[in-house]
Amino acid sequence: MYDLHDIYEKVLFQSLGPQATLKSASLVAAGNHNQGIRIESSAGDFFLKLNFDHEKDILKKESHGLEVLRKHTFLQIPEIFGCGRVGDYNFLLSEFIPSGRYQLDYWETLGFGLADLHLTSSKNFGLDQDNFIASLEQRNYPTENWVDFYIEQRLEPLLGKAYFDRLIPLDFLKKFQAIYKVIESIIPLEKPSLLHGDLWSGNVLCNASGQPALIDPAIYFGHREMDLAFSRLFGGFDSRFYQSYESILPLEPDFESRMGIYNLYPLLVHLNLFGTAYLPGIERIIHRYIR
Repeated sequence: MYDLHDIYEKVLFQSLGPQATLKSASLVAAGNHNQGIRIESSAGDFFLKLNFDHEKDILKKESHGLEVLRKHTFLQIPEIFGCGRVGDYNFLLSEFIPSGRYQLDYWETLGFGLADLHLTSSKNFGLDQDNFIASLEQRNYPTENWVDFYIEQRLEPLLGKAYFDRLIPLDFLKKFQAIYKVIESIIPLEKPSLLHGDLWSGNVLCNASGQPALIDPAIYFGHREMDLAFSRLFGGFDSRFYQSYESILPLEPDFESRMGIYNLYPLLVHLNLFGTAYLPGIERIIHRYIR
């Protein structure tokens, strides 16, 4: 990583004032769009997310999501100390969460915490502003009906983008759209729940106390089974997590038969971000529901 110390110092000054001086910085995570840096300073340790994405408000939207989560769950959510732009870089300066050893009740606490979050409701599905999932725009226009919201603001935009970017042919697009008539018949009616929106193992930490912490949200009010299905997409969490969640908020019968419908969205996200390796997974779900 080339020298960005001048940027780090400016971030600290803009976020915390002249009393915060840089001691050291180390790269802890790097992705397609973001760098994650541990900042050690005279004011303490911080986590800095840095990018030069053309979407200049992408980290401001993430900051908003973290602040909303902090208000609506007892799980640890990193505190925000600064968010803005320095030079060509967007930045988000937050609490650094050191890792620890899992406590015996880690998974139960995570299940209770997610249920606590999902108990926060709203009149409509969506949010008062659009945001992002990873680097992709996520529409959140308030909508009364979940199925309409899911098709029109989750599936269709990413399906259309994949077609426009020539990741899928026209016949695949039409085959995918045929599943829409199935969705309404199998999704149980529920009131909107506040969702994390990107709930997989990489966005759940174990803090220094051995308890769960949530990062990198893509929040909106949606069907709560979205978070549960997403958590199962890449291997799933410990069974104690699901048992604890359902002790507070039981799921309607046959949830597992519906998971594929919900996971079409994160699979479309991955298709658009990482390419056609995710097409077979989408095709298997479509074939499961449409003969």
